[in-house]
Order: sequence, then C-alpha cells, then structure tokens
Amino acid sequence: MTSDDPIVLVLDDDPAVGEALSGLLLSAGLRSETFTSPQEFLRHPRPAGPACLILDVQLRDLNGLELQTDLAKGDPPLPIIFVTGHGTIPMSVRAMKRGAIEFLTKPFDADDLLDAVRQALDQDRLARDRLAGLSELQARLGTLTPREREVFWLVVTGQLNKQIAAALGCSEQTVKVHRGRVMRKLAAGSVADLVRQAERLRGEAGAPLPR
Repeated sequence: MTSDDPIVLVLDDDPAVGEALSGLLLSAGLRSETFTSPQEFLRHPRPAGPACLILDVQLRDLNGLELQTDLAKGDPPLPIIFVTGHGTIPMSVRAMKRGAIEFLTKPFDADDLLDAVRQALDQDRLARDRLAGLSELQARLGTLTPREREVFWLVVTGQLNKQIAAALGCSEQTVKVHRGRVMRKLAAGSVADLVRQAERLRGEAGAPLPR
C-alpha cells in the first residue's frame, strides 16, 4: 500500500475498542490508524489519499460532536462515522444534520459499519477529485491575458462577438482571435463549456466570475 491508498482513522479513548475496530477493518481489506485522544488525532496530518473518521461521541477531553464542528472547516470536510454507547436521538439528529455519514450505537452490526466506511471513502474520493479539477481549472484561468479574461467574462454573459467588440473598442476579428485562445487555454469545446467553467469557478471557489 502507498500513502495515497484509502485509510480509515479511528478515534476512541478506549484502546480495546480501537484495536477491535482496526481488526474489523483489516479483515475487510481496509487500512486504518487509531488514536486515543483528540489532541493526538489533531496533531496527525490529514492523509494524502481518501480517508474517513470513525469517531466516538463520548471522549474524555472533548465531545465528538464538537470535534465534528472543527473538522467541518476542512476542504473538503473529513467524512465522519459516529459510534457511541450513549447515543440519543437529539445527538444523532445533530450529527447527521452536520454531515455525518452514519450514527451507530454500540453494539452495532459490523456490516453496517463497513458499508458506512465505504460510503465515506467514496465521498472523500469524489470531493478530492472535484477539488483537483477545480485547481486545474484555476491554473488554466491563470494563463489568460487580461484582455482574454475580459473576453471570457463577456462571452459567458451571453454577448455576441459584435457586442464584445463594441464593449472593448476593437474589431470583431480581434474578438474572434481572443475567443479562440480562451477556448483553447481553458480546453473548452463550446460556449456552454465556458459557461459551466465560469459557474464552477464562482460556485465552488466562492469567487466572482473573472473580469
């Protein structure tokens, strides 16, 4: 296995529970790493590959739901599967509303846990791929000249070459040249592709469309 392979992180202040969960995961062909305190877990760098966290709600030093709030700030947030011997309906509702994959009460069914783990790893993998694609798109955007960025902005707002030429004070032919370069640099096959890219930059990065 490499550092990019999926890994399941286990945080439970009972070493015996952590060992049991690690053994269960190993039996399913899943790599894991266990922690017995939030401090130990937080000192650990986030894995390079897809990951998720099996988290006990009741920890000695910190409530697991509070840790979930902190981890939600990650980009992307680390998927969490809660396990607890002292769960309540309000706890489970709070955890699920905040994005938990599953909330299991001890003793839980091993298959239920493994199903949740696989779902969590798939979710993290997709989120990482989405971010990688966004980073690539942002890098391509950075190759545009200031004028090409202006043309990009005007194209994705639906303006025609004639309108863009009038707005920029240049010829339609010049606009066509810039437009072609924008399409090539952004690897877009159509105007619809450009619009989708612009919306992705604005929606996923939380930034305004480039001007």
